[in-house]
Amino acid sequence: MTDIKLSTEEKDRVIHKVKNYFEAEFHQDIGGFEAEFLIDFFAKEIGAYFYNQGLSDAQTLFSEKADELSYLIQELEKPTI
Repeated sequence: MTDIKLSTEEKDRVIHKVKNYFEAEFHQDIGGFEAEFLIDFFAKEIGAYFYNQGLSDAQTLFSEKADELSYLIQELEKPTI
């Protein structure tokens, strides 16, 4: 897995969400610098868990769609006598 990289716009949105969360849940103001370090920490330390779950979800979806496609192909078969 490569490092998680967010665009500047994405990172700004996430920083805003983290700052709002700390204010709403802990009644504590944190700066953008602190929020960014927290985001980087979580991305590095637990990002792989979310990444792996995403891969698992994609594999499940792919398998389900492949099964559907297989059934659709079987329905196209012509009867043989």
